Amino acid sequence: MNQDIDGFAAWMRLAAALLIGTLGGVGMWSVVVVLPAVQAEFAVDRGAASLPYSLTMIGYAVGSVFMGRWTDRVGIFRPVVAGALALGLGYVAAGFARNLWEFALAQAVLIAAIGSSPLFGPLMADVSWWFRKYRGFALSICACGNYFAGTIWPPIINYFMQAHGWRATQIGMGIVLMILMLPLAFLFRRPAPTQDAPRPTQTAGSPPPHDFSRPFGLTPNTAQMLIALAGVACCVAMSMPQVHIVAYCSDLGYGVARGAEMLSIMMGFGIVSRILSGYISDKIGGLKTLLIGSFLQGVALALYVIVDGLTSLYVVSALFGLFQGGIVPSYALIVREYFPANEAGTRVSIALTATMLGMALGGWLTGVIFDWTGSYDMAFLNGIAWNFLNLSITVFLLLRARGGSPRATAAPA
Repeated sequence: MNQDIDGFAAWMRLAAALLIGTLGGVGMWSVVVVLPAVQAEFAVDRGAASLPYSLTMIGYAVGSVFMGRWTDRVGIFRPVVAGALALGLGYVAAGFARNLWEFALAQAVLIAAIGSSPLFGPLMADVSWWFRKYRGFALSICACGNYFAGTIWPPIINYFMQAHGWRATQIGMGIVLMILMLPLAFLFRRPAPTQDAPRPTQTAGSPPPHDFSRPFGLTPNTAQMLIALAGVACCVAMSMPQVHIVAYCSDLGYGVARGAEMLSIMMGFGIVSRILSGYISDKIGGLKTLLIGSFLQGVALALYVIVDGLTSLYVVSALFGLFQGGIVPSYALIVREYFPANEAGTRVSIALTATMLGMALGGWLTGVIFDWTGSYDMAFLNGIAWNFLNLSITVFLLLRARGGSPRATAAPA
């Protein structure tokens, strides 16, 4: 077996991926912080000011798939370099935007579709080549870059925006990101090691050998579609507390600051959850880890329905973060366990793109339900229903996997 796999070079690659993912993950969070200032600058209503965020999510989703395919063809180095350059240019362009549409296009195309998109799904696919024994743990750590970005960047952006204005802050971010990210990108010049050895002997709870041409006994595209649908479903449910907890606390009379604290707690426990779930997934496999996370996320959503006290909401928000943080990395591991390795960049990106679309759909759908009913009660129940769909798909795939036929020959894992 290649000595680099699970070795020192692999852990250094993971450290570099976590760092550059934390830097490049800013694209998903900065647009939220500058939204009020952009709205005031261009004199538009809140709906129009929210358009750059929606286009950012769409650009991120579409860009991830194309960057994933590019990664499968040429490796991760060129997509990361393109991402670093696009992020820098995108923030500078946004800072000089003359109207909302120019700002939105800079955000959606340069910052999201080209800039940030290689630094989540495609980057996780690259990391997966460097690990076999600790693959689930490594993927979860890599995925934490997105959460670290959400924890670190917003207060930094807000500080400079208050001190120097949003335009200067955008331009400064573009320059700083290029200076920091381009040297880091060269740490990814080395091609990923070829994993031409068979998967280690099966252990208790790990998935059996698979026929990669028939994942779960299904056609590859059918299996991919079910995984994508599961990703949409779980993240529609996940988005309800993440996107609306601040507004929910405001409606209950606790104030925006309390809601922001709950969101911060949720994200912090989400990082813990991702690391713990990665460790667990190496023991029991990605599907079982997803099953546990989906069930516990449903429990937390049910708790939101029955409690509305300030202290209890803090507790439930912490539990929600602890339960849901490991769900998204599980999809990347499932893809690596059940599909050919040479398709990892494309298929991991499609799976994770589905989760982002689920977040976008869930955030919007929750707002619509609130407008219809005047409260968040039905929105939480809607989240539970989507979570049940995810749970059902996961159980179905798990049952199909248990009945799967062994692969006749060793294939890259």
